[in-house]
Amino acid sequence: MIAVAERTFGLLALLAILIAVVTTVALVRRRVPDWLRDDVALPLATAIAATATGGSLLLSEVAGYLPCTLCWYQRIAMYPLVIVLGVAVARGDRDVWRTVLPLTTIGSAVALWHIAIENNPAWGGPCEDAAPCTIIWVEEFGFLTLPTMALVAFVAISVLSLAARRP
Repeated sequence: MIAVAERTFGLLALLAILIAVVTTVALVRRRVPDWLRDDVALPLATAIAATATGGSLLLSEVAGYLPCTLCWYQRIAMYPLVIVLGVAVARGDRDVWRTVLPLTTIGSAVALWHIAIENNPAWGGPCEDAAPCTIIWVEEFGFLTLPTMALVAFVAISVLSLAARRP
């Protein structure tokens, strides 16, 4: 069951990469379609945050993967996004990017640091021996580790929240 969940999260991360790239292109061209801005961007960002949150809980609480210190910091940035974005969807608040971007920027920075430590174990990091930052619990498609998936989620949520802004 866990292997299926890991593969599913990997596939969802690939989809989130595609969403982030397409949305970024639309933002750069200043041609965000009305349907994306008005109806899709914030619910999709909420779904990505909820999936990342649920996935982290499944892998730690059900699969028994011990989250390291950097994983916890990424969770601290991700978990509130479910509520912040969910409330924004319910209220039609398209200025939520002002709240979202600080959280996603912090989360992205920690995820990047975690990816660097995974790729350079000699750097050590802030993690304890019981849950080291260098353990790669999941690696899908040869490059999607848990911090990489978190980074993808943070970036996708960022660009989707920007796409939802008022024109």
